[in-house]
Amino acid sequence: MDTVLPARTLDPKPIAPSLFAHFVLRSSNMQAMVDWYSTALAMRVVKRNDFICFLTYDEEHHRLAIVNIPGLHAPDQKSWGLAHVAYTFRSVGELLSTYRRLKDKGIVPYRPIHHGPTLSMYYHDPDGNSVEMQVDCFRTKEETAAYFQTDSFTRNPIGVNFDPERLVADFERGVPEAELLRQPDGPAASPQGL
Repeated sequence: MDTVLPARTLDPKPIAPSLFAHFVLRSSNMQAMVDWYSTALAMRVVKRNDFICFLTYDEEHHRLAIVNIPGLHAPDQKSWGLAHVAYTFRSVGELLSTYRRLKDKGIVPYRPIHHGPTLSMYYHDPDGNSVEMQVDCFRTKEETAAYFQTDSFTRNPIGVNFDPERLVADFERGVPEAELLRQPDGPAASPQGL
């Protein structure tokens, strides 16, 4: 006797993904890349062979894969493509602690910038890929989304450069987090390098 299965219908409406899972980098510099991401983002190797390495920093099976392809060369800086990937920390203290830890290992941001909705530091990995480490400047996602509609953001959608050492000193002096996350006055930063 045939079993009758309940009919189902596929949803015709667009469906957003449930989460951003991972990204993959091609490199001819695998060990340096694995070392950098392990250091910079506290990633751990899930599985590695001569061709590919899977890394994660949480319960996801992998957040990054590095594919080892000998003989690659750096892309032309005038090429289109991915500009950067970004990682959010829970607090300005976590972001600044990461900054200090990485600086002590010779890894420094090439661009610290307060975007308005985020306080961000951009780093280059060994292959020159840009990695943004950030903290949200508002308490909720709704407040952050609302900031994008303000005149302030319309006038300056890129943000203002800042001095991470000054921010560290202010943090260690006990300046309140809300004040540390307030966008400083200054000229609009260049969109180059984002």
